[in-house]
Amino acid sequence: MTMNRKMMRQAQQLQRQMEELQNEIEASTVEASAGGGVVKVVANGKLLIESISIDPEVVSPDDVEMLEDLVAAAVNEAMAKAQQMASDKMAQLTGGLNIPGLV
Repeated sequence: MTMNRKMMRQAQQLQRQMEELQNEIEASTVEASAGGGVVKVVANGKLLIESISIDPEVVSPDDVEMLEDLVAAAVNEAMAKAQQMASDKMAQLTGGLNIPGLV
């Protein structure tokens, strides 16, 4: 087998592995919370929010701003965790190489 064929097969195998990993990342979820867990957010690997849970005890018409801040904090943390999860999984496949255009 020539070197070019071997390299081509390896590239095709890597591409398949990357597609599988991308599907795994997109199906994975992370959870983040704020305010000691009174606001919880679940995000997926597509960086979409799947759910937001708010403890009814923090819902006060007198302090809407605090609730808004807690939701924003939890969403931001969930997005950061989802991005980190995707980067970590991709690093496992690439052996830590930073390949432009990948997560």
